[in-house]
Amino acid sequence: MDSARPGHHPDNEPPREEVPDAVSPDPVRPDSRRLRRRGQGELEAQVLAVLHSANGPATAGWVQEHLDGDLAYTTVITILSRLYAKNAVTRSREGRSYTWTSASDEAGLAALRMRRVLDGERDRDAVLARFISALSPGDEERLRALLARAAAPDDPDNPLGMEGR
Repeated sequence: MDSARPGHHPDNEPPREEVPDAVSPDPVRPDSRRLRRRGQGELEAQVLAVLHSANGPATAGWVQEHLDGDLAYTTVITILSRLYAKNAVTRSREGRSYTWTSASDEAGLAALRMRRVLDGERDRDAVLARFISALSPGDEERLRALLARAAAPDDPDNPLGMEGR
């Protein structure tokens, strides 16, 4: 905490969660706990979960009210804007503000996250090979069946088609 910085006040700090610090406990106060910041991905996941629970478009204020914890309105706007830039949410102008909607269901958002991870790696073959080798036999069988269905895009009963290619 640096109270010498102009405009800095401890109440302006982002919320922190108390988590035990099993790696390096405080030798002076053995019962102490360190506080950690919630990661950007964790906050984005929480905001997306709240949007999924909405019955239609939601305002940033509504999202803020339904989040666990005390996030500032500006923090919620920042998170929503980042999600919009990642195509994870859509927005519509309502007067002077926006309403926000999740761009996909939870499975679609998980697929988007998986694709981003894959796109961020140099050796896609190695990443995919490791992913497949870590699957349970049942999941590997499901993946093979889905890939076979995706290879037949003209099948009218195929919900996969060539989506995302």
